Amino acid sequence: MLRMAAGVKFTEVYDGNDDLARFTRIRVTQGSVAALKAFDARESAQGARFHYASSQTVALTVLLRAATGMSLSEYLTARLWQPMGAEADATWVRTRDGTEAGSGNFNAGLRDYGRLGILLANDGALDGKQIVPKDYLLEATDWHRQPDAFKPGIATPFFGYGYQFWTFPGEKRKFALLGVYGQSIFIDPGLKLVMVITAAAKNASVGKESFARERGALWRGVVAKYGSW
Repeated sequence: MLRMAAGVKFTEVYDGNDDLARFTRIRVTQGSVAALKAFDARESAQGARFHYASSQTVALTVLLRAATGMSLSEYLTARLWQPMGAEADATWVRTRDGTEAGSGNFNAGLRDYGRLGILLANDGALDGKQIVPKDYLLEATDWHRQPDAFKPGIATPFFGYGYQFWTFPGEKRKFALLGVYGQSIFIDPGLKLVMVITAAAKNASVGKESFARERGALWRGVVAKYGSW
């Protein structure tokens, strides 16, 4: 599920009539577990291919609470948000059953998103303290360490996919956190370079307008200014 590769059939096109809309309706009325159980048709073997589905992040949200006894927000605050020196609280919107949205609806400020990006650019370390395990973060963000099905140009026509991170093509490790409607954090750990975008596109799929091309051109230009793509 970290690789979006559970193999469950699930459409997510943000048109109000897809499986995501159905999943959300069930989740609101019957709870998160009931919504997950409603999608039990398999379209591929587990781990065989990348297929983006917000339901898989919700499953991780439910799993984390069951394993730790903490909500996602509580876990984030103690393990990441406070140790990295965030200046504001950050929480998810909760559903009626008390579970965080998980797959989205995360509330944070621009500067704290920048702090998160800088932490990731420094391989999870801050002021000599390892906040995110380095080996895990390298595995999560380096496409060379992923199976072929998740590499750039194969998982999608451009990006690859690690453990909840989008990976860029090229030999040098670069990765991103990409949100719906274009919110994003781009990270180049070699250059210790971070770009945070909080502007919103008109379309959920930013490739439908110039937003994605402009965002990509800006990032490539900034990287080229200080190093090489």
